[in-house]
Amino acid sequence: MSAAGTPRALVIGGAGFIGANSAAHLLGRGWAVSVLDDLSRKGAERNLRWLRSVGLSDFTRLDIRDAGALSRWAERRRKGLKLVLHFAAQVAVTTSVEDPRTDFEVNAWGALNVLEAARRLKEKPLTLFASTNKVYGAMEHVRVVLKGGRYCYVGRPRGVSEAEPLDFHSPYGCSKGAADQYFRDYRRIYGLPTVVFRQSCIYGQHQHGNEDQGWVAHFMKAAQAGRGVTLYGDGRQIRDVLHIDDLLAAFDAALARRSSCAGQVYNIGGGPKNTLSLLDLISWIERRQGRRVRLKRSGWRPGDQRVYVSDIRKAKRELGWEPKIGAADGLERLWAWLRARTLRALKENP
Repeated sequence: MSAAGTPRALVIGGAGFIGANSAAHLLGRGWAVSVLDDLSRKGAERNLRWLRSVGLSDFTRLDIRDAGALSRWAERRRKGLKLVLHFAAQVAVTTSVEDPRTDFEVNAWGALNVLEAARRLKEKPLTLFASTNKVYGAMEHVRVVLKGGRYCYVGRPRGVSEAEPLDFHSPYGCSKGAADQYFRDYRRIYGLPTVVFRQSCIYGQHQHGNEDQGWVAHFMKAAQAGRGVTLYGDGRQIRDVLHIDDLLAAFDAALARRSSCAGQVYNIGGGPKNTLSLLDLISWIERRQGRRVRLKRSGWRPGDQRVYVSDIRKAKRELGWEPKIGAADGLERLWAWLRARTLRALKENP
């Protein structure tokens, strides 16, 4: 139970990469923080140990597909609840193709359970959903060309805005897209203050990436361990990358403007100034460690966009937010964090 007058935040999926960073950030700001997670993802238990070391005392192991358990938790712990951050998800396109039913149950059904639990509370918390750029699909109608060894848009120097038509591609795109629209509509129909962040590639500390999700950390981890990586597509595909600390600042900005941003959707990414191709990252790693990275080539994955760059002008205009950590600085921070973690592991298990 939070002390009288102390606001409480509920972080769902709080032992994941974004969730753990968010929970630690809120704890540092003096919030009472509750974390729900089913601990199914690799690295979740490690993140939970770290959260406990920085002050987390309220953790419940819970699967968001269990609507009853989620509602009972919210009803019991509703006092002082001002913020709900929903990050729990099945995160891989490839997994969604192999098992679309589980993908739907976690991403769409689970999100609906979160919304229902929140809307039944007398005092409605700001409820924020981590959506994805995949809701825009492959964007095959947008002209893309190769320039300087990288794909780029033709006639879209600012990237993709929130006005881009939705085109759910892959089971993952469908399940996350459905949740995205449910969150938006719960503001219109039920008055629940919701915000949707359609996030681009987020990277940073406490990310335990793999080839299906968290590719920046995955490439770095593999290189530091001397392993090769699989390059899907031709490696020239571009993403705008955003450091986790800048994402946390966006959450703060939305909370500070709770009334005006409720019901809104924002594209949140590094924007045109922070773009990176897969080959760019491989080159950066090779320069950083002074040796080649072994590459295995594979085909394109379903719904993979040759280019995705967020137009972040709406977030700047309405939230007063924009990234502060450039890609070069952010990559160096993540490389150093991963290296330090590896060295600690070697000392603990020589």
